[in-house]
Amino acid sequence: MRAHDPIIRLDPNDNVVVARVDLPAGTNIVSEGLTTLVDVSFGHKIAATDIAKGQSVLKYNTLIGFAACDIVKGDWVHSHNIALDEFQKDYRFSQDYVPADILPPEDRAQFMGYDRGNCRVGTRNYIGVFITVNCSATVARKIAAHFTPQVMAEYPNVDGVIPFIHQQGCGMEATGEPMELLHRTLAGYIRHPNIAGALICSLGCERNNLPRFFHDTALDVGTMLRSIHMQDIGGTASAVRAGIDHVHAMLRVANTCTRTPQSAEHITIGLQCGGSDGFSGLSANPALGKAVDILVRHGGTAVLSETPELYGIEHTLTARARTDAIGQDFIERINWWLDYTDGRDVQMQGVVGPGNQQGGLANIIEKSLGGAKKGGSTGIEAVYKYAEPILARGLVIMDTPGYDPVAATGQIAGGANLICFTTGRGSCFGSYPAPTVKIASNTPMYTRMIDDMDVNCGTIIDGLETLDTAGQQIFDRILAIASGEMSKSESQGIGADEFAPWPIGVTG
Repeated sequence: MRAHDPIIRLDPNDNVVVARVDLPAGTNIVSEGLTTLVDVSFGHKIAATDIAKGQSVLKYNTLIGFAACDIVKGDWVHSHNIALDEFQKDYRFSQDYVPADILPPEDRAQFMGYDRGNCRVGTRNYIGVFITVNCSATVARKIAAHFTPQVMAEYPNVDGVIPFIHQQGCGMEATGEPMELLHRTLAGYIRHPNIAGALICSLGCERNNLPRFFHDTALDVGTMLRSIHMQDIGGTASAVRAGIDHVHAMLRVANTCTRTPQSAEHITIGLQCGGSDGFSGLSANPALGKAVDILVRHGGTAVLSETPELYGIEHTLTARARTDAIGQDFIERINWWLDYTDGRDVQMQGVVGPGNQQGGLANIIEKSLGGAKKGGSTGIEAVYKYAEPILARGLVIMDTPGYDPVAATGQIAGGANLICFTTGRGSCFGSYPAPTVKIASNTPMYTRMIDDMDVNCGTIIDGLETLDTAGQQIFDRILAIASGEMSKSESQGIGADEFAPWPIGVTG
């Protein structure tokens, strides 16, 4: 990109361009032969030609809507003059599938990780305190709070003791998808390679009771998986004392774990974006996509999620599926969401959030178009339901909501041992037990929120860096943070409250 040019043209066939900087009315854009008719904020779109009412509006040579009225060359193009109408999509199942060019094992990058056996490798070494029901949340918090930095100094090889609190477990459907989803999520975290040991706190009379949970998830107590029944042990205070003893016992074992060289094939990253802007799809997301392509070549895995934020461009993903059946699996999830959100005031019905609109995104298709770029260019190897174990290598899709804490929770439950999170507006997200790497789409926000951002991809917009070099930089940060360097969110202790299993179903 040319830093001196005040606009960015993404494709020769586009009829809009993007403002690189704030452009006042009357700005002459020599490269496009146009003059701005109104003030246009950076990240927003400008008509590069006259666009007649009903004509397709093209960005990345992809339809993002139709002109709601006649749009004059040089005018601001946004939600006020773009209509979102249904259009025919050609799913082209698996026609664009590109298998990854996987490097031989001896040529793959390495990181320093925790070998848990059975091809499970952790990037962190935590003890987790879990609950079956919200009634035991206070006990879990009190147990974890006991393990202050002073106490943890006795266990230098352990990253911490984290309480994983949720609002479910009772007053919900006793059978069916909601309980199955909660079970998958909790079991995925307990089995996670970043969790060295787990304590489960139970009240004793909840619908998600321990005997049923253990039966349905094939988990059982042992040296590094322990449980407490509050009603059996004597209540809150007794449960806290017993829990502290259990955690101390597991910490002594976890402290014997050390990092060893591991192949990058054991890295699984969850791909997230939040607080997107008009630059997210131009810089941070495609740069992360470049890093994904590198990771996949080294045998690793990336998980594209946030299904409602892939709506409108789903046909571009089905074409990349390895098989027709995988593409059909994705369309089934899209159709589930269309039914689930029908008539509801959510972004899948077209209107994106206020922050997205202020950042230059007109509608869900434009947001999805940029969001999908996190997945890079390789083929899609599998589609998973929320929190299902991720078994395939390469780029996969997991069905999740677009809401970041819920989406990342599903990815981590599936096995993601690191999260890569792009943002244009400045989302302050973190996650346990998998660290979050924050990637900024523009330099002003990166500079303003440098305590939260790990990588600046605004350099691409500034004309100082290419997507390829930024992608390599992100991959290098992935290896470094996977090896133990703290991400910005980790250094601030952000992540415990972001554990948020999807609360689907009836509360009664």
